[in-house]
Amino acid sequence: MDLFEYQGKQYFARYGIPVSPGGVADTVEEALGVAERVGFPVVVKAQVKVGGRGKAGGVKLATTPDEVRTHARGILGLDIKGHVVQRLWVEHASEIAKEYYASFTLDRPNKAHLGMLSAQGGVEIEVVAAENPEAIAMLPIDPVRGLDVATARRWVADAGLDEAARAQAADLLVALYRCYTEGDCDLAEINPLILTPGGEVHALDAKVTLDDNAAFRHPEWDEFRGDEFEDPRERRAREKGLNYIGLDGSVGIIANGAGLAMSTLDVVNQVGGSAANFLDIGGGANADVMAAALEVINADPKVRSIFVNIFGGITRVDEVAQGVLEALARVEIASPIVLRLDGTNAVEGRAILAPHLNDRLVTEPTMLEAARRAVALAR
Repeated sequence: MDLFEYQGKQYFARYGIPVSPGGVADTVEEALGVAERVGFPVVVKAQVKVGGRGKAGGVKLATTPDEVRTHARGILGLDIKGHVVQRLWVEHASEIAKEYYASFTLDRPNKAHLGMLSAQGGVEIEVVAAENPEAIAMLPIDPVRGLDVATARRWVADAGLDEAARAQAADLLVALYRCYTEGDCDLAEINPLILTPGGEVHALDAKVTLDDNAAFRHPEWDEFRGDEFEDPRERRAREKGLNYIGLDGSVGIIANGAGLAMSTLDVVNQVGGSAANFLDIGGGANADVMAAALEVINADPKVRSIFVNIFGGITRVDEVAQGVLEALARVEIASPIVLRLDGTNAVEGRAILAPHLNDRLVTEPTMLEAARRAVALAR
C-alpha cells in the first residue's frame, strides 16, 4: 500500500523523524486555515500517489492568504498523470541550504535490507544512478544486526554529506530504519532530506510503501487506506479478497499465480495489446473465486476482452473449467472471454468447456495464441 505524502510524514513522525509542520486540506478554506495556523510562507502540495507533481503545477509556494486561495483552487481538481487531486498538504515553507536523498528497501537477491544515501537529493534517484552512480552510497544491512548509530555515521561520511548535517542525519537514518523495519515498509524514502541554513536536518518529502502482508500486525493502517481516493476497481477487488491491481489497458487478465499473471501481462504487451489489470486468483479457481474475478473485471468500462490464463499444477484444470461455467451462469459478462487452460487434467477441462464454446467464449492452446486472440477481440 502506497501512502500519500502527508500519510508518510505522519508515519515518519511516529518514529521521531522530524518533518515540516503542516496539515491536510480538502477545500480552499481549509487550506487557508492550515496556512494561518502553521505560519507563512507555506507550500501548497497536491496529494497524489505519483511523481512529477512540481512539473505538473502541483506544488506552489504561497506568501499571502490570497496566494493560498489561488494555488489551492488551481491544484484541487488538477489531473497529474491520470491522478485527480482531491486533497492538499499545506506546510510551513523550509529554507534549504542542501538537499540529500535517503531510503531503505529490500535487496531480495542478497537477502538483506539496502540503504541508499546521496548528497545529491531533490532529483529522481534513477537520474543520479544513471548519470553519477558513484554519488550513491549503498549500505547492505543484515536484518539480524540492523543499523546502529556508529554505522550510520560512517555511512553519512562515505556519502559526502556536509559536516554540519552528519550527526543529525545519522540519528535520523537510524530512526528511518526503525520506521522501515518495525513499521513493516517495503520502501521508506526521503527526497529531499534537507539541511536548513540554521543547521537543522529534516524530511521535506515522504514516500512510503507498506507491506500488505504485514497488515494483520497493524490495525492502525486502516486510517491510511483513504477509500475516498482509492481506485474503485481495487476497492471492489479487496472487498472480495482478490489480489488485483488496476491498469489502463483494454484486456482484462485473470491468472493463477503472480508469476503467471505478470507473464500474461508481458505477452499481451508483446502482441500489441495492453492489460487492464493484474489479477492473481492463486490456487483457488472455484466458481466463487472465478465469479468474483469476473465481476471485478466486468465492472471496468475499459475492458474489451478477458483473458483467463490458468496453468494447473496443484489446481486441477477440470475444476477450473467447471468454475468458469458456474461463474458465467452467475455473472452477465459484457466482453468476450479467451481461455488458455493447461496442466493437470487439461484434457478433461477442455472437454467440459467444449459444448459451451461460441464467439463470446473461446479457447486457445497456447498463451501466445490466446493473447493474440484476446488483443484482436479487444480491438
